[in-house]
Amino acid sequence: MPHDDKDLDLRARWHATLLRASEGTPDPGPYADNLLARWAEPQRRYHTTAHLAAVLDHIDVLEEHAEEPDLVRLAAWFHDAVYAPDRSENEERSARLAERALTEAGLTEARTAEVARLVRLTVTHDPAEGDHDGEVLCDADLAILAAAPDAYAAYAAAVREEYAFVPDEDFRTGRAAVLRQLLALPRLFRTPYGAAEWEGPARENLATEMELLDS
Repeated sequence: MPHDDKDLDLRARWHATLLRASEGTPDPGPYADNLLARWAEPQRRYHTTAHLAAVLDHIDVLEEHAEEPDLVRLAAWFHDAVYAPDRSENEERSARLAERALTEAGLTEARTAEVARLVRLTVTHDPAEGDHDGEVLCDADLAILAAAPDAYAAYAAAVREEYAFVPDEDFRTGRAAVLRQLLALPRLFRTPYGAAEWEGPARENLATEMELLDS
């Protein structure tokens, strides 16, 4: 089937990353087919290939902070590969998918385990001090919080669409709890770049959304 330019770019990035990270990998194409099909599932409104591309772009910005940037990129590919808004174990299921696929694709046991660890870290976005690869992945995943106000509003609207099955009042309550939890963190971003460039705008966006929910 034909692929659009966005998919072709993502495929090229996947191929290059997997070939650098693996040892004698089989054809990367089928893995790209499977992952891109997952990221294009109809229940997704925010967690789409656009989000995947954005996270990969942010990893490129933060690459110098990472110890194994290609493993961080592979973790980005898998971190929301399994995504059902009404399920709570998406990250664990995504990590298990990474363990199966990357072992088959030629990564060593240790490198596969590291990718799966990074995927599981996106449950809390709370990497340990000095976990540079974890810091890069979590900062890249949360970078949308620091987007321009119109882009942040579009993100918030897309999240609401993903949870369209939740009644308005229940969604407001749950979303407000998430925002309070984020605002209570001593810092949202752990990399030097994220702390300098994204922390302030992200807190402004979160506070604005909180005000809108309260009103």
